[in-house]
Amino acid sequence: MTLHTTLMDAAALHALPADQVLIVDCRFDLGDPAKGHADFLHGHIPGAVFASLDHDLSDLSRQNEGLGRHPLPLEAAFSRLLSAWGWHSGLQVVAYDGGSSAMAAARLWWLLRLAGVPAAVLDGGYAAWLEAGYPVESGEAKPRAPTTVSLHYDASQVVIDHTHLRDRQELLLDARATPRFRGDVEPLDRVGGHVPGARNRPYDQNLAGNGRFKSARQLREEFTAALGGVAPGEVVHMCGSGVTACHNLLAMEYAGLTGSRLYAPSWSGWISDPARPVATGDA
Repeated sequence: MTLHTTLMDAAALHALPADQVLIVDCRFDLGDPAKGHADFLHGHIPGAVFASLDHDLSDLSRQNEGLGRHPLPLEAAFSRLLSAWGWHSGLQVVAYDGGSSAMAAARLWWLLRLAGVPAAVLDGGYAAWLEAGYPVESGEAKPRAPTTVSLHYDASQVVIDHTHLRDRQELLLDARATPRFRGDVEPLDRVGGHVPGARNRPYDQNLAGNGRFKSARQLREEFTAALGGVAPGEVVHMCGSGVTACHNLLAMEYAGLTGSRLYAPSWSGWISDPARPVATGDA
């Protein structure tokens, strides 16, 4: 079976036999971290397991290390998570969120990519599944038999070192909403603004009016214009904490603009040292 590596629509997911896919529900609300799991218990795609952005796709115990609000989970912890889900090589992984944002689903997609595991995101999320009239189930997850997984991150795909960012040659693309990028408002971090020299590409610009991703062709045209001649491999993505930046990275990969990287600590990591410069206003 050829594995999907960017987006999958609801019909394609529904057609997959249960033993050929690991479905992961990543619904998460930054304002109410418990809501995602409560929503999962109320109803989810049959066979899905649940992943918490805070507890499975991040290691919040490392927040005071200058790694941002959502530090990456350690390799061993992420391997244990996949083991508990019963993942094995060759098994298609599909992540989904509640609606069109694909925020945490894109984060899981990128983490799996970082660990060398092909995965896809359900285009349109749980809303698209419901809209298609496909069945749902409720209650706790019923994962398959556990496996033994030991994965390692590909360091070439991620930037952790703030010094590298300061001395960078690459284009830094910030996925936050423009008012936060400009520093007009800042609802989550201690100060607003952006890393000097960064450009702004709000992640919600990747979506069409129907809540699905824009076509690969349209995304390619838009990102090519935004990059201004910079090669995709010379792009580093960031956001507030390394989550919505994965949405831009996913959109670029879907558009065929491959090879960009993630600045995992992102804005919340950058401002952990008050001595680092902050720019405001337009890029």
